[in-house]
Amino acid sequence: MNFTHLHPATVHFPIAFLLLASALTLLHLFRRPALNLKPTIWMLLVLGWIGGGVAVLTGLLAQAYLPPQAPYRAVLNFHIWSGLATLTLYGFWLYRGWTYRSARARQQRMRSGVSTEDLLDDAAARWWVALLAIAGALLIAATGWFGGRLVYEFGVNVG
Repeated sequence: MNFTHLHPATVHFPIAFLLLASALTLLHLFRRPALNLKPTIWMLLVLGWIGGGVAVLTGLLAQAYLPPQAPYRAVLNFHIWSGLATLTLYGFWLYRGWTYRSARARQQRMRSGVSTEDLLDDAAARWWVALLAIAGALLIAATGWFGGRLVYEFGVNVG
């Protein structure tokens, strides 16, 4: 079974969800008065990460049918690695948000006098979360750039 047609069909929603989550995170972190965008951000991150996993899986299956010594192999490798890095970065962000809400972390914050219940509201995490959002958006742009080069410059899996 040839999976080349599945990858293009699975990439658009994760791109939209993760870019929107990054943009809303920056808005949540730096807009005053603050907007409570946390439920939307976390839902977009979860849906985008799951969709990104599907996109990566279908992409890996589709590339299995490509010749190993093709002239576009370097671009394909950058596309694959930037896609995996994107999935890893957003997965790390989700993991940190999940562990932040754990009972152990909550008790530790209470002992230290920090009363926030969500990673997105923690002033100590504001800048590194913002950096994750920006880095994630840049990785998505890079992945899309390399994917676009594969399709429009080399005609990979077209037709």
